Amino acid sequence: MAPSDIVVTPVAGKSDLNAFIALPKRLYAGHKGYIPHLDTERREAFTPGKNPLFGHVEVQFFLARRAGRVVGRISAQLDRVYLERYQDDTGHFGCLAAEDDPAIFAALFAAAADWLRGKGLKRVTGPFSLSINEEVGLMIWGFDSRSVLLTPYDPPWSQGHVEANGFTKIKDLFSYDYDVQNAPETIGAKLMARAGMAGRVKVRTANMKMFDAEVRTLVGIFNDAWSDNWGFVPFTQQEIDHASKAFGPVIVPDLAVFVEVDDEAVAFIVALTNLNEAVQDFGGKLNPITLAKLLWRLKIAGVGSTRVPLMGVKKRFRNHPLMGAGLAMMAIDHLRANGKRIGKTTAELGWILEDNKATNNIIRSVGGVHYKTHRLYEKAL
Repeated sequence: MAPSDIVVTPVAGKSDLNAFIALPKRLYAGHKGYIPHLDTERREAFTPGKNPLFGHVEVQFFLARRAGRVVGRISAQLDRVYLERYQDDTGHFGCLAAEDDPAIFAALFAAAADWLRGKGLKRVTGPFSLSINEEVGLMIWGFDSRSVLLTPYDPPWSQGHVEANGFTKIKDLFSYDYDVQNAPETIGAKLMARAGMAGRVKVRTANMKMFDAEVRTLVGIFNDAWSDNWGFVPFTQQEIDHASKAFGPVIVPDLAVFVEVDDEAVAFIVALTNLNEAVQDFGGKLNPITLAKLLWRLKIAGVGSTRVPLMGVKKRFRNHPLMGAGLAMMAIDHLRANGKRIGKTTAELGWILEDNKATNNIIRSVGGVHYKTHRLYEKAL
């Protein structure tokens, strides 16, 4: 059918938002690497007033229809914090999902580009759903790998359609599979001893009785460690508070690790229980029955897989030839030992920028296996 048969309109009202959330479940049903988000979680993430991201990000959601049937979706975003930091007139796209049809992708990108140009922007990058601190990148490899919390799934056909619309690669993002039960001990402690730091380094887990303070410590290290990273946008305090509450059920104190030098926390690693494993048979629905199953799986039966979304070493230590790697490895060692003890089997470590050689080398050296790649794109408007 001709492109004129496709109508793209802004999401307006509850019915449209429900259709926006539901589309990937129809498109990707039966795909091995896909598990639906919980509908309630997506509805909150996409609703101003419920997601503090909307305090600095302006978002327009779009639906594509053919003969009245929803066949695609996309979001267009303007992030004021990003623009203040980089001053490059760049907007973003995200939440991309569509049937395997070039006309649908073309219509969706045209609508997003028109909206962004209307905001005075000159370039678009993505996908970010909805920011670089949430779900990032288009999956281009690893489609059959296990589905993991906060890691986007895209079908094999999306890459070709994105690139056919003039988008070019900016960066690839790597994710690693880490065997918690069988990974070897690292040389982290030896590196720190060689650096003359023996006796000055302590590793500890998060103190949940001081949760707010621990979160502030973690974010402080993160903002310092990642501030020079490509595309970095700091968390706002509202986002920090919201995430702390939202991720409460999947935070495991033994898997939130700090490394201290002279009693100062200078490195951390955090693994979250993989919610996707716990909800894999829910179809996105949370009701009294599935809620009871979820609580059982999280609190009693246990979930074997985890994801490490955040890890960092303060800059003044990171670039030291021994201490940067040593601190990171000591954090990983403690995470591995604790995870093994409490029955965790695997961890996804990522994402890591492809050109971040130091971190990629560390992860590979401790037993991480590259098993997924996501790609970020750009295009002039």
